[in-house]
Amino acid sequence: MILVVHTTTFESFIICGPDRPCNKKPEPLRTYFFSSGRRGDPAHNRLAGHVAVATGRRVASGQSNRRYRAVWRRSRPRLLFLGGKVESPAMKDLLRQLIQADSTPEKGELEAAQVTEAYFKKHGVQCEIDRWDDRRANVLGHVRSGGNRPALLFVCHLDVVSCGREPWNYPPFEAHETRSKVYGRGAVDMKGGIAAAVAAICESVAAGTKLQGDIIFAATAGEETDSTGIRRFMQDTSTLPKLGGIIIPEPTDLAVVTAHRGLLWLEIATTGKATHSSMPQRGVNAIMSMRRVLDALEHYQVAFEPHPLLGPCSVSVNTIQGGEAMNIVPDSCTIGIDIRTLPGQDLDAIRHDLESLLARLRTEVAHFNARITTVRAVGAMETDPECEFVQTFCQAVDVDLTNVVGFTTDAPHLAPLGAPIIIYGPGKPSLCHQVDEHIALADLERAVACFKNAIRHLLA
Repeated sequence: MILVVHTTTFESFIICGPDRPCNKKPEPLRTYFFSSGRRGDPAHNRLAGHVAVATGRRVASGQSNRRYRAVWRRSRPRLLFLGGKVESPAMKDLLRQLIQADSTPEKGELEAAQVTEAYFKKHGVQCEIDRWDDRRANVLGHVRSGGNRPALLFVCHLDVVSCGREPWNYPPFEAHETRSKVYGRGAVDMKGGIAAAVAAICESVAAGTKLQGDIIFAATAGEETDSTGIRRFMQDTSTLPKLGGIIIPEPTDLAVVTAHRGLLWLEIATTGKATHSSMPQRGVNAIMSMRRVLDALEHYQVAFEPHPLLGPCSVSVNTIQGGEAMNIVPDSCTIGIDIRTLPGQDLDAIRHDLESLLARLRTEVAHFNARITTVRAVGAMETDPECEFVQTFCQAVDVDLTNVVGFTTDAPHLAPLGAPIIIYGPGKPSLCHQVDEHIALADLERAVACFKNAIRHLLA
């Protein structure tokens, strides 16, 4: 059921449970009058009356044994708290179908795109699939309006990471539901976000919301690997209307994110000369050459001023391959380096710096030979939290504070569109790419409600 709590005065309050993060600034303890509707209702009997609420203190009357905290808000009365078991069968079914549509790199995104297209078309929303290489796909939806306001663009990704070698308690592509949570690869990152955005768009259309601006939806391929889908989407944006803002429903636990770090993935390969390991002096050991690279990287720092919120640039060596057999001196060794970058940082300058490091080693180490290759490069993202779009969105979803995150999204690829970008979606980021990845259905319902409210604030 949905439990709605509101005041009997002309002041309103936000009530947050321990499992519902509250993006508000805490204020001093106050005494509230609560009403939950007509008298005689069980919820009314539990909550009506004089109730003092503060962080860590139990509700002073009634049957609830949950711990709550309260935040004072000087504004008109409004919807305050949604709790209990809430389910939209259509949206839950969409999420299950999306999870069951295996879209790992080995399988591609086509089936997930077809699930999304079918849902949109069933609800009367124009939608089409952009397909290539047999199994790769983007899916694009469009709700047209009178065009009196700039459009709103939702951007998601269809692909998910592989399941790993560790066993799952629930099969990763069965979308198992238990205790009001749905388990499966991509439940959080980011098929939950897709389901919430698609459901919100379709419900807004079904409600007859009179839109003054278009809604555009894009779910793209390959965000987890090479961003091929978003780059393909950006190849032709001539048909897009003017945009007022972009929402990326990545999992943020419904925090509004306006900045994240970028990434630069590099490979360094050393080469040597193979020979029988009984005569190693006749060869050049590429692994030993790589040891010198690793020693240098251990103390390497990117010369760039730390961001006040994102912190410093980071460098991490995450993969290594080398050697063919126990009795052969290895003639090749390769490492993979993940560098997380900051807004305003020049990625080419970082690569040039590392090339200079290798050049120095060539002068210091006999027979040293190495090369560097860029595997993937995505810039950082930063949106002014004081801009009109962010402020209007925050008002719509009832959030006062914006956040930053360390992970990277496809957002930087959208910068040429010239619209402010926020990242906001259901699901806990800590569950991304994990065994038994799962999302709470209540969080999805909250996301749908927030997206619908944002559509009304921005477009209606």
